[in-house]
Amino acid sequence: MDLEMHRAFMTELAHASGDFIRPLFRQPCLTVETKADASPVTVADRGAEEVMRTQIARRFPDHGIIGEEWGSERADAEFVWVLDPIDGTKSFISGVPLWTTLIALLHHGQPVLGCIHQPILQQLMIGDGTTTQLNGASVHCRGTTQIEEATLLTSDPLNPAKYQRGAAYDALQSRAKLVRQWGDGYGYLLVASGWADIMVDPIMNPWDIAALVPVIRGAGGHISNWQGGPAYPATSIVACAHTTLHSRVIAALS
Repeated sequence: MDLEMHRAFMTELAHASGDFIRPLFRQPCLTVETKADASPVTVADRGAEEVMRTQIARRFPDHGIIGEEWGSERADAEFVWVLDPIDGTKSFISGVPLWTTLIALLHHGQPVLGCIHQPILQQLMIGDGTTTQLNGASVHCRGTTQIEEATLLTSDPLNPAKYQRGAAYDALQSRAKLVRQWGDGYGYLLVASGWADIMVDPIMNPWDIAALVPVIRGAGGHISNWQGGPAYPATSIVACAHTTLHSRVIAALS
């Protein structure tokens, strides 16, 4: 399947959303609201998704859309765009440039293209499950196979105990060489580009996950849910730089 047209359009969506979000970053007057799930949201989140939805409707009116902020349209279509305008809103409202925009394209319900975009740092990563590029250059995961040699990342260190087996996660991170909370979508960008080895999130939504799958796989990594099952659809994620490392992480978490 030729996805070059869709890849080019995904790049357009990333730049358009980035242009909307960038002037709002680190603005003290930006109002932060709290959604029903207790997560924060701003006009940057909602407006950026509106920008992308408008462009999709204009270019591909038959395609579906699943978005974090504005819900779903034609979610059973052959092609569906999955949008997370700001993945890491807590970082965004704290002035930390480790949030990203996640864009995915599903074909018959499975992600075939994924984008992780950080417009402040000017990093645009797109993967198709076979290759992954960062700003047009191919990137690859590291060949790390041992937990004791790995850099481990997670978005929120409190979540493993809330949603999975906290003691197993604590034991895992005690074995890792380096542990940091460079999380949300940016953590997966670091794994795919060879700067980290393990990224785990014990609780996720479809718009958090879809873009990550073709990105990690395209960079040579392995991605699954917390139990080692399919990565999409799922409600948790474990992404590793190497299949052997992934097997060892899943065994540790189990």
